[in-house]
Amino acid sequence: MEKEQFDVYCVNTGKTIHVNGGESLLEIYKLANPRLAHRPICAYVNNKTEELKYRVFGPKDIEFLDISHPAGMRTYVRSLCFVMYKAINDIIPGTRLRIEHSLSHGYYCLLDNENALEPESIDKIKHRMAEIIAADIPFKKIECHTADAIEVFREQGMFDKIELLKTTHELYTQYHTLDGLADSYYSWLTPSTGYLQGFDLVKYNGGVLLVPPMPDAPTEPAPIEPQEKMLNAFKEYLTFNQIIGLSNIGDLNKAVETRQATDLIKVAEALHEKKIGKIADDITRRYHENGTRIVLISGPSSSGKTTFSKRLSIQLMTNLLKPVAISLDNYFVNRTDTPLDETGDYDYESLYALDLDLFNKDLNRLLQGETIEMPTYNFETGEREYRGNTLKLEQGSVLILEGIHGLNPDLTPQIETHLKYRIYVSALTTISIDDHNWIPTADNRLLRRIIRDHKYRGASAQSTIARWGSVRRGEEKWIFPYQENADAMFNSSLLFELAVMKDYAQPILSAVPHDCPEYAEAHRLLRFLGYFQSINQREIPPTSLLREFLGGSSFKY
Repeated sequence: MEKEQFDVYCVNTGKTIHVNGGESLLEIYKLANPRLAHRPICAYVNNKTEELKYRVFGPKDIEFLDISHPAGMRTYVRSLCFVMYKAINDIIPGTRLRIEHSLSHGYYCLLDNENALEPESIDKIKHRMAEIIAADIPFKKIECHTADAIEVFREQGMFDKIELLKTTHELYTQYHTLDGLADSYYSWLTPSTGYLQGFDLVKYNGGVLLVPPMPDAPTEPAPIEPQEKMLNAFKEYLTFNQIIGLSNIGDLNKAVETRQATDLIKVAEALHEKKIGKIADDITRRYHENGTRIVLISGPSSSGKTTFSKRLSIQLMTNLLKPVAISLDNYFVNRTDTPLDETGDYDYESLYALDLDLFNKDLNRLLQGETIEMPTYNFETGEREYRGNTLKLEQGSVLILEGIHGLNPDLTPQIETHLKYRIYVSALTTISIDDHNWIPTADNRLLRRIIRDHKYRGASAQSTIARWGSVRRGEEKWIFPYQENADAMFNSSLLFELAVMKDYAQPILSAVPHDCPEYAEAHRLLRFLGYFQSINQREIPPTSLLREFLGGSSFKY
């Protein structure tokens, strides 16, 4: 019987292609010849990410993606992780690999075998990875009953995956194999190992760092930027996870099913309070020993800076200090003087959107005991106003300044270092899907922002996702380069929060139209949230940092 022919639309070229049906995306790519900057890694098909082996049997919109696209980079990194796991299994069989989180342009990994961390062993693993890539071995996808997949993972000692599969209660499961070795990555891989031309593997602070290439240079590993303070913050919470016996989603789901979530919430919230109290004690010590009077709090979008600042203020008051909050927004330059971004719009995230001279003069006058008149920025008129609000620091007063530029030395160049205490706040997600699948901290923050924007600003998930790329670029430019300047780092993530946010986020994400580009990200997040058992928000206390996004907080924002 003759196949029915039809047209597919290539978004990259803006042209339709006549196909017979049953062609793979890779075959259609060769027909379309879209001339990407780099080799294709995956594709959007009707605004959903698919592997290049995906076969087309009807009219579709297809956009091919290379490593410069976030979805392409995620596919590349997942595939590279499988190659690393295969190499470790070949060189030192039985070694447990845990891929913990992104760090220093790479991915920090732990191995439970000390011999595997010897320089000679790491060199052998790296060499074996290069051999596997050079052999261009295909990744094979297998779909089977979940019970059969569990037996496959049991034979390989992958009990983390078994726990996840048991608690998600799916009838069928997909996993991949590489030269007979099974693993699962919960999304697509490259067609074969030969697509992975650039990487590095180096010993790094008790583990190894798997380094993929930069988006604009697929054959060259990214440069490593030391982030020791960030790593130490991660390690502290990983140790906490191990103590309470909860590291992966499967562990969390089991806690929910056995009604242990309430205790978990109490312990996680208590850890937050303890960490904030410790930071407050350090600030108090420096206030008495060095005269520290200014607390600068920075962090990326939806990291929980505002609630952290309020809870820190309470802890400082218990130490008999008087916290005084100043909003950096009131020091915006007039709108006509605001720098422009690459699209020609006002760039309010630029450091130079602030009147740095006035800001530093006011701070110095306050530190000298003078009274200043506080400015107010009128967002409607785009101009600074003075409304008679004054401020003078009393004995025991400490200024609390929250903003994305808090750790940038160019924000307060006229203020002596010993007068400042710098804090970096971020949601360093330490729970993983399983040993080989981490949860990006950016996904945690994006879900927080989607929920908050919808609840408090009436914004759709589509609009929040559409702006997220610009937000991330601003963070890369203005926040992340200065995070290691911090005197203290606070991890605002809570082990249970994704299970709580699930019921909030799912209906918001489900409302994203299928015919818009943002649907791909919404669909990805929905699939990810599907692994969690839900936790009812009733268990969350009103002072929780999570309440900043969910609502129901006892703080005023």
